[in-house]
Amino acid sequence: MSQAISSNVSRTIQTKLVLPPDTNHLGTIFGGKVLSYIDEIAAISAMKHSKTAVVTASIDTVNFLSSAKIGDILILEAVVVSTGTTSMEVYIKVECENLNTGEKQVTTNSLMTMVAVGADGKPTSVPGVIPQTVEEQKLFRQSLERKQRRLKIIESIGGK
Repeated sequence: MSQAISSNVSRTIQTKLVLPPDTNHLGTIFGGKVLSYIDEIAAISAMKHSKTAVVTASIDTVNFLSSAKIGDILILEAVVVSTGTTSMEVYIKVECENLNTGEKQVTTNSLMTMVAVGADGKPTSVPGVIPQTVEEQKLFRQSLERKQRRLKIIESIGGK
């Protein structure tokens, strides 16, 4: 693993408008649409950190906390919070902003694991990360416990 770098290198922010085709019969955004946005921003964040292509290894947690409606703005923020030899754990937060009131609320948060891959398609090493915010430092400290939990789950269902 090369030298550790600031989590600010990977920080990525995207803004999306919730449109009618993105919503269900209740006028709220489909969870699958949010998952697609989360996967995309996690990959971008991990690519910025590793300076290489990445693949999604796992979606560790997704918490849908509230919904967004047609016309709302989604603000997605992703950052690499921990790394392994070839993997990166990415934290994603999704906020919803009502344009009429300016009110914001967190709609979703998630942790995903991305793996860096080289030109040969095989996993390649990534630099470590230096967390910058209090929240990132907490996630960094807890990362080994989450990794061990993921490995136990994989083992229990007959994975590697």
